[in-house]
Amino acid sequence: MDEMVRELSGALEESQLEGQRTQMLGELAGSIDLDEVLTRVLEAAGAVDGVDATLVTLSPAPGGKPIVATLGLTAEETEQQTVTGPPDGRAARTITISYEYTAEELDAEAIRAGVAVPMPGETGPLGLLTIFTRSATHTFSEEQVRELEELALRAGPAIENARRFREARQLADLDALTGLHNRRYFHDTLAREVARAHRYDRNLALIIFDLDDFKAINDRIGHLAGDGVLAEAAERIREVVRSADIECRVGGDEFAVILPESTLSDADQLYARLQKAVSSRPVGEAGPLTISAGVAELQPDDDAIAFFQRADHALYGAKEAGKSQVVAANLRPLGGQYETTIAPPEEPPSNLNAAG
Repeated sequence: MDEMVRELSGALEESQLEGQRTQMLGELAGSIDLDEVLTRVLEAAGAVDGVDATLVTLSPAPGGKPIVATLGLTAEETEQQTVTGPPDGRAARTITISYEYTAEELDAEAIRAGVAVPMPGETGPLGLLTIFTRSATHTFSEEQVRELEELALRAGPAIENARRFREARQLADLDALTGLHNRRYFHDTLAREVARAHRYDRNLALIIFDLDDFKAINDRIGHLAGDGVLAEAAERIREVVRSADIECRVGGDEFAVILPESTLSDADQLYARLQKAVSSRPVGEAGPLTISAGVAELQPDDDAIAFFQRADHALYGAKEAGKSQVVAANLRPLGGQYETTIAPPEEPPSNLNAAG
């Protein structure tokens, strides 16, 4: 009797899991928003037994960058995960990954193994869907590989449709002068990333910055030349942000970068890279440029508006403190004003801490 109960319980659990998988697969075609489709693909892949992290890597469109989406990987892990096919260019059915470490490098959170499968499109593979395990003993079975292949087969058309829709909207989402995402796209994406971070209890950081004394530059060299300065600054910004980050122009000479899976320290390090890139060489008649920035890390009680306001207020703090520096927003407003922590420009770039 006990054995029969166990068999029935196992069959019921398997049936429930199968029902969940079927539902997730059916939902893939239910949206034309690429981020939502990718999230559903990642969730469905993460439901495979033994999976600790999932990764989708889409090949870049002409003139674009690869699209990377993850679940369960840190920003650093995402940046370092590069999965490619056979060196002769032929399409592999699956790619099996195994990582070996020295005793000094190994820890309990290390990625130990993975399996990647191609996602088919109309004219060829769109990219790879990869699952990872942090367990030293888990191996992915042939049945799990087939399950992943079925998911990739269903995900390909859904991702392709959503990507086409995104590309059709891209002109409306881009700032004509700088080629960065525009203000509307920034606020829509920030709201989506805040909701995602809260839902999965993930980190999210935000940096808002502008060019120091840009009004004086405009007055001195004229608005047409000033537009050229903004375009050159945007190009330098693009050179240093990570592929997972979302860089935007939010108005005038004010820019923002949304940093998924990131902390305040990550935002501070990005500020150091941005400052170095922007000030690396003079820009025409404008001469040397510097930036001031405000950074914030998402808190449990933040919505998108509060999150943006904390970072934006921190930017004003940087301006008031003397420019060419970064200020971190604290957790809560004090006396109606957001308290800030200032990191002077001469200090090392990674010593910024939020107070509160």
